[in-house]
Amino acid sequence: QVQLVESGGGSVQAGGSLRLSCVESGNTYRGHCMAWFRQAPGKEREAVARIYTGGGSPIYDDSVKGRITISQDRAKNTLYLQMNSLKPEETAMYYCAANSGGFCSSKASQFGYWGQGTQVTVSS
Repeated sequence: QVQLVESGGGSVQAGGSLRLSCVESGNTYRGHCMAWFRQAPGKEREAVARIYTGGGSPIYDDSVKGRITISQDRAKNTLYLQMNSLKPEETAMYYCAANSGGFCSSKASQFGYWGQGTQVTVSS
């Protein structure tokens, strides 16, 4: 059974930084996609960044390019999201997600495994 456990959320002022972590266990699919999504109250869940565990370049939403970096440590089965220059509008619940192989989509419906989420609050 695949489990994803996020940590690292919190409250920061605008312009601050946070690093999120997601520990994955039980995913036996070699070469699958992992991603970070976020969802603000009343809004749809949106992809922030995603990466293929087998290698290749990460994919970012245009709104976060240059400020946010997704990375992974496969030896630790851990996914990271380094977020810099945070903005108040990026206040949301952040979720780690994984699929069972295949295309690294930006659609939440394409991911079958989700963590419980970690709250990020950015104050102005």
